[in-house]
Amino acid sequence: MDLRFLEPLYRAPGPVASVYMDTTRTSENAAHEIDLRWRGLRDELARNGADEATLKALDSAAGGVNGIPGPQGEALFAAGGELIAAYTLSGPPPRDRASVLPVPDPVELVCDLDDGLPYVVVAVDREGADVYAYPAYGNLSEERHTSGATLHINKVPSGGWRQKHHQRHTEEVWFANAAEVAQDVEEAVKNVQAAAVFVGGDERALGKVRQHLSHRTGEMLIEISGGSRADPDAIAELRKSVEEGLRRTAVALRSGLMEDFRQDLNREGRAVQGLYATCDALRSGQVERLLMAGDRSNEPTLWASSSDPLEVAEDRARMTDPAEAFEAPASSLLLRAAQATSASFTRLPEPGDAQEGVGAFLRFSAAP
Repeated sequence: MDLRFLEPLYRAPGPVASVYMDTTRTSENAAHEIDLRWRGLRDELARNGADEATLKALDSAAGGVNGIPGPQGEALFAAGGELIAAYTLSGPPPRDRASVLPVPDPVELVCDLDDGLPYVVVAVDREGADVYAYPAYGNLSEERHTSGATLHINKVPSGGWRQKHHQRHTEEVWFANAAEVAQDVEEAVKNVQAAAVFVGGDERALGKVRQHLSHRTGEMLIEISGGSRADPDAIAELRKSVEEGLRRTAVALRSGLMEDFRQDLNREGRAVQGLYATCDALRSGQVERLLMAGDRSNEPTLWASSSDPLEVAEDRARMTDPAEAFEAPASSLLLRAAQATSASFTRLPEPGDAQEGVGAFLRFSAAP
């Protein structure tokens, strides 16, 4: 995935407060439970040095989004009394946590978003079709970013991606306009550069629309259960099917990338693995794609420079200016260095897929 979207986080002067919290709303007491979680995290931030203005900025965003069914979480970032970014996650984080560090800690956010793909959802029946287009990182609004897996199928996605809605009152009109529905699907695919098109609903209607789709879009179609635009239960089933389809598609794409990584490790100058080898590659700007596991248990800390994101080392003495160096979780600093060099990111399916749960594809081989 492209890490450029993290730039506003890294522009903010430190220290930065990072918050991950379960905001699932599936019980009657959910709002109260979320409030209690936030209060506990807020107290933890205060103990770790967050100023009151920054805490109040987080107050304005904490609590998740009403109306999104199923499990969800959120990632919040604030500094200097201002909210930098708020994200709704596709599921709860591994645990509620909050930190105050010289730099933001977006690792779990990036791992969540890495499962996302740009995609289109089409709900077809004999009256027409609803077409929803979702960019890779979900529907984007001015206030909050929502990952695609929190599919809000009964609401127009915000941020400029249009919901296409067609009502056809006779079968004759529907048949005559199947080409228009197909055109809307093609437009949606182009708008978000979709990697998959999930289609549910009436099979006969789908067959007619399929005849008008381009060969490329037709190959992207993934038929799923559910899809009636009038039945809330069918809409919920459609969301469930889309999320499962997204997971399967993401797994297949990641599997191919991991096979390339295993092969490149045997080719000199193509890939590295292990924490310190990856650090050295980042310091020299070699990394094309950073690979890291989502499991952060028992991760070490590294030293980093406040002024140069590429200066990352296991030993403080290796820093250009040891006096101004700071210590932080390794994965946060590796991600910061990768973003600074326009490297992309992929979450490792399993920590054992690379030594110490980290590796990288290289742009070039360093001189001996």
